[in-house]
Formats: sequence, C-alpha cells, structure tokens
Amino acid sequence: MTVSLAAEPLFMLGTLPVTNAVLVGVVVFVALVVAAVLLRPKMTSGVPGAVVNIVETICEVLLSTIEGITHDRKKAEEFFPLIATFFLFILFSNWTGLLPGLGSLGIYKEIHGEIELVPFLRAPSADLNFTIALSLLSVFAAQWYGMKHLGFFGHWGKFFVPPWKSPYLIGTFVGILELVSEFAKVISFSFRLFGNVFAGEILLMVVGSLAPMGGTLPFLVLEIFVGLVQALVFSLLTTVFLTIATMSHDEEGHGSAEDEKLLAHEIDIKKHYAAEHA
Repeated sequence: MTVSLAAEPLFMLGTLPVTNAVLVGVVVFVALVVAAVLLRPKMTSGVPGAVVNIVETICEVLLSTIEGITHDRKKAEEFFPLIATFFLFILFSNWTGLLPGLGSLGIYKEIHGEIELVPFLRAPSADLNFTIALSLLSVFAAQWYGMKHLGFFGHWGKFFVPPWKSPYLIGTFVGILELVSEFAKVISFSFRLFGNVFAGEILLMVVGSLAPMGGTLPFLVLEIFVGLVQALVFSLLTTVFLTIATMSHDEEGHGSAEDEKLLAHEIDIKKHYAAEHA
C-alpha cells in the first residue's frame, strides 16, 4: 500500500503532466455537462420523469438555502449558477474516491528510483492543486460580485480606508486586516476540503487492507456523508462570502431603520460563517 500526498502523473500531454486527479476531474466535468445537456429538454417538456424530479428538488432546496443566507431572492438567483456548480462538481469529485478499484487499479512506474503502483483513480478533491484552484475561484468571485454591486471604488474602499476618514486609524487598520483575511480564505478553504477527502481515501485503503470483505462498508457510508457535507460547506461558505462582499459598509452609520436592518443582517451572516468555519 502506497500513500502519496501529491497526485501521480499518468502520462504527458506535450509538456503538461496529466495526473490521475486531473483525469478523474475531467471525466466528472464532462459527465456533468452531458447530464445537463440531456436533462434540459426533459425539464422544459412539461412531462418530467423521476430523475428530473430529483434534480429539480435538489435545485429548489439549494436555491432556498442560498436565499436563507442572502435574505434576497434576486441575489440568490444571481449566485445560484456558481454555487450549484461548486456543489455538484465538488460532490461528485469527492465521491469518485469511493469507486471500486481505488488504489488497486493502475500502472507501475518508476518513481524516485522505485517501482510503485500509480492508481488510475484519485478523487480530484484529494489533490491540493484542485482545492486551491476552487478556493481562488471562490475568493475572486467574491471580489467580482463586490465590484459589480458596489462599484470598483465602493468595493475596494471597504479595505483601503484613508487615515483622515478614520479616528485613530482604526478603520485603516481594520480594512487592511479584512483584506488579508479575504485572501487567507484560500488557505482555509483549500486545506479543509483537501484534508477531509485525502484522509478519507487513506482510511479506506487502510481498513480495506486490514478488515475482511465487507468491513469497509460502514466507512464507505461515512465517506459518502463526509463528501456531501464538504461540498455543502464549501458552497454555503462561498455564498456567505459573496453576500458580505455585496453589502456596503458606508451605509451602516446613517441611523435609519433600513441601515440597522442591513447591519443586523451582516452580523447574522458573519455569525453563520463563524459557525460553519469552526
């Protein structure tokens, strides 16, 4: 049994090494695109089947969950395509690590002077490159939506507060700390997802080599649940980041009832993020 922290390359595409995680990720992506293309006509035909009903139920639950965070139907519908893509792509990427043959089907290659088995299957989420890429996309999406809703100067003005507009430079320092925390999310996002999925793969490999046939079944059920939870956590935290990014801080001190409601809403969102982050 060989445990590799990095995804193993299977072949070269020109000068680009194609790893087992990249290969599985491409397969998951293509499968989701094909499923969407095949299901779209059935969803608009007016005679939905069982599969279409399941997909519609998932979309409705996810949309209502997003709306529960944003408290704004329009924003929920605007964020839905990105959040739903994150959720489905991460979910099925996590679950590919549970397919039969994980760690046992592959090719033998010489790695660091030793002949080792390079498995064909590795969950994309068990590759740190994959999770970092998703985290960067989530953080940059928050900046994009922030600039879209508040304008370029309105969004970045929350982080770069002029010293003469802040008593004792408090706002200036707080803005800088918030800017650092925006990009620190990449680390927390990527390592949380990577650590849970990678640890699950190792657990299944160890139990499979020690336990008799059928002994891994409880752990498979557990990893199915973990894969679902991790996809949901990543998606909901992204929703929280997008919602906070599209809220203006300049309107909090005006003293109107609407401003107080906006401030209370932002506090609720940050509490929700803190609970999920913990």
